[in-house]
Amino acid sequence: MTNKEIAASFNLLAKLMELKGENPFKIRSYQKAYALLRKLGTPLTEMSSEEIQSLEGVGSAISAKIQELIDSGKMKTLERYKAEVPPGIQKLVMIKGLGPKKIMTAWKELGVESATELLYACNENRLIELKGFGAKTQEEVRKQLLFHLKHQDNFLYAAVKELAEELIGHMHDALPKRRIEFSGTFRRKMPVLSVVHILVENSGDLDFATVGIPDLDVQSSTPGIWEGTYRETLPVKIEMTGEHFELDWFISTGPQPFVDSVKIPAEKASELEIFEQLGLPDMPAETRDLLGLRNDPPSPDVLVTDADIKGVIHTHSTFSDGIDSIEEMAKFAKGLGYSYLGITDHSQVAVYANGVQTARLPQQWGEIDRLNALDDSFQVLKGIECDILSDGGLDYDEETRAGFDFVIASVHTNIKMDEEKATQRIVKAIEHPHTNILGHPTGRLLLGREGYPLDMMRVIDACAANQVAIELNANPYRLDLDWTWIRKATERGVKICVNPDAHAKEAITDIAFGVIIARKGWLEVTDCLNALGAEEFLAFCQK
Repeated sequence: MTNKEIAASFNLLAKLMELKGENPFKIRSYQKAYALLRKLGTPLTEMSSEEIQSLEGVGSAISAKIQELIDSGKMKTLERYKAEVPPGIQKLVMIKGLGPKKIMTAWKELGVESATELLYACNENRLIELKGFGAKTQEEVRKQLLFHLKHQDNFLYAAVKELAEELIGHMHDALPKRRIEFSGTFRRKMPVLSVVHILVENSGDLDFATVGIPDLDVQSSTPGIWEGTYRETLPVKIEMTGEHFELDWFISTGPQPFVDSVKIPAEKASELEIFEQLGLPDMPAETRDLLGLRNDPPSPDVLVTDADIKGVIHTHSTFSDGIDSIEEMAKFAKGLGYSYLGITDHSQVAVYANGVQTARLPQQWGEIDRLNALDDSFQVLKGIECDILSDGGLDYDEETRAGFDFVIASVHTNIKMDEEKATQRIVKAIEHPHTNILGHPTGRLLLGREGYPLDMMRVIDACAANQVAIELNANPYRLDLDWTWIRKATERGVKICVNPDAHAKEAITDIAFGVIIARKGWLEVTDCLNALGAEEFLAFCQK
């Protein structure tokens, strides 16, 4: 089992125990285990029992449960609670924003046992009759359910990338003489997918249902198309194509609005020839979505790449809610080839994330000074992820904020806002002289929650007027700023900073997912803030 799968078991256990009104102390211990294990970089399967037990917050009891999961894939305690709770309720407790107590009330009082039943009850105004509910609460529950049902069959590109590449590797082994390529939304590296589309060269003699691909279950077929799942979880669509592979590949890659606008050229034309006939540069697949919206693409040569990123900005250490020390984060970042690292632990108001109190800052800054004195080839910067308060102000006082090399301003609390309130709050924070970067601007979690509504053009214009960059948060669950806004921001002179929001050293590699989204939004190297060297980055932050 992976760390995230093990962590998910503790998360479900905590929610089911809360549903049943169990010991709050035990519930908190499992919640803490979930928070720790999901960010842990070293695979638990490669750690000894002693190493697991030595992890902060993991004692002998939790360590034993982890070992159970590693050895058998199950945890007896969790299985006992699952036996007492219907499967539909188990799914309901995992929907963000509902809360186990409300679900328990609806289950016991109304007999609902699924998301669809609960939504029906909301539409019938049945929840407002229950204790603890009202019209406003019912409406919030309804919105969360609609979001969940809309996205329940989707998955993240980052979550299935390795699995999809494993599958196509098996296909190449089984059909070495055939051309086999990813197509559709997976080839375009869309952040949220519903299926992995694969194109297979076929001259008419291939019956794919008889080709033995390990762990591939073909469940239905129509002429030339096979659909099924890989490893029981990954939806796959395999499409056969004949002698015009290149043309079919171009068309099936999409996006559809762009393809529909194209006069299809000669059938044997390559993708390069197609773009040449259109008078466009040969656009990599991940950059084509914007072609459906505008027709002025830059040369792909000027778009940002992984190799262009020089600094790792937005990382958390053990001074707040990170897994690794500043030294460990710096060593890992340097090993990946970066030249500087911005430590941006949470500010003091973020008590839920062990935010750095003012009294602890000298200790943190002293550690950064020590590391910089030891190695002049790599620089650690003193940053902070400063909470944007409800009124748009920033955490800490003026003197404290002035001590940081740079400030990322982010919203973490009181996120249920209408567009006007949210926009005013963000714009006020942008206008603060200490703000250098706006962090994860909409607060969205892909497949988890919608971001708060913003008048994004007002936000972008405020950033342009105040020399504030906008973060493209590279965490695969955020990818916020959305790619559709990137070009609009850079055209107004706003820099984009591709940040991993890393809470463990291995999460620094999430920058690669951010670069994909940056390229999708046509981010040029010259508009990427952390493609600058450390001195240039700091000069920007000096305003």
